[in-house]
Amino acid sequence: MDADDASRMTLRGHRPFALYWISRVSSTIALQMQTVAVAWQMYDLTRDPLDLGLVGLTQFIPAALFVLVAGHIADRYDRRRIISICQLVAGLAGATLAIGIANGWMTRESLLAVVFVTGTARAFEQTTLSTLLPGIVPLPMLARATAAGASATQVAVIGGPAAGGLLYAVSPVLVYALCATLYVTSSFLIGMVQATRTATSREPLSLSMLFAGFSYMRHNPIVLGVITLDLFAVILGGVFALLPVFARDVFQAGPWGLGLLRASPGMGALTAAIVMAHWPLRRRVGRIMFGAVATYGVAIIAFAFSRSFLLSMALLCVLGVADMLSIVIRMTLIQLETPDDMRGRVSAVNSLFVTASNQLGDFRAGLMASWLGTIPAVLVGGIGALIVVVAGRKIFAPLYEVESYEARR
Repeated sequence: MDADDASRMTLRGHRPFALYWISRVSSTIALQMQTVAVAWQMYDLTRDPLDLGLVGLTQFIPAALFVLVAGHIADRYDRRRIISICQLVAGLAGATLAIGIANGWMTRESLLAVVFVTGTARAFEQTTLSTLLPGIVPLPMLARATAAGASATQVAVIGGPAAGGLLYAVSPVLVYALCATLYVTSSFLIGMVQATRTATSREPLSLSMLFAGFSYMRHNPIVLGVITLDLFAVILGGVFALLPVFARDVFQAGPWGLGLLRASPGMGALTAAIVMAHWPLRRRVGRIMFGAVATYGVAIIAFAFSRSFLLSMALLCVLGVADMLSIVIRMTLIQLETPDDMRGRVSAVNSLFVTASNQLGDFRAGLMASWLGTIPAVLVGGIGALIVVVAGRKIFAPLYEVESYEARR
């Protein structure tokens, strides 16, 4: 299929992508609901922001341990089956939370143990999920499919936290039981997806194979730039772990307030994803990415000073727009720059760095909040993100100069 044929074809009429999209919505809604419920429950149990950071750290540990093996597996075996199994494991973890709450034995340590299991499943799922998309849609449609796939995530990021917060106020057991159901549904749907391009690598497992993604990334300044820029910006600018503190202590709201705050970035991100799915970026791609990361930092700084719940929601929406711009550009460039038989391992590196940025960013925020206080921790993070932009402009000049996706094909 050439570029003209792809431009006339709609994603809506592409059945494999539609199944992929619905599966992604289901699993991400489950993840977002579970994230809100676990965060509120943990802070309700201990009232210590450091424990909120430990939730992020516990999710990062399995990613660091298993993500390179996950990339190798994604390049050797049926990617749909890998994702399906991971989602079933996550569903069992959700069922365990529901049973534990119903029977009264869920403690701080039990929560962290279940979070570890879920993080392990996600280490394999997320690595494999991003490699599946180029095998579902023609490559000329990849930029639009990436944006539309990201919009699936953002639909869930909006609805999941809001629903999770509201349902938790009714019954924590209900939230976790629904999460388990959604994970199982997602597993079934992804198993029905037909992929035309599949993993072909059958090289034996070795250290060189495990670290091939790092080697490829190191020699490609575009891939190295987009991954590293996101890593340091989000580690320094992470704020989501502290939202339970803002909801309870700053805005005097219940779990519904946490749900709305967690949903706000998704509202902005969904808007950006829909726009880019219909009107993909044509020019100044590299400059737009740097501008998006700078906007992300400014929004965090403003959020630190806000004492209005509605203004804080609006600022988190702006943060979501900036984050989505960065995500779509990063994921599209990585897929275009990487051959199919390397996508699993390069995706593993990207997944490791994304997980590190999100979860270590949460740990950084929780740790710093326990030392300095919540507001200074957020303020320092926003300033750190801006410093990353200034430094990255000089270090990753080839990324800044990227003009269009077409030039990278």
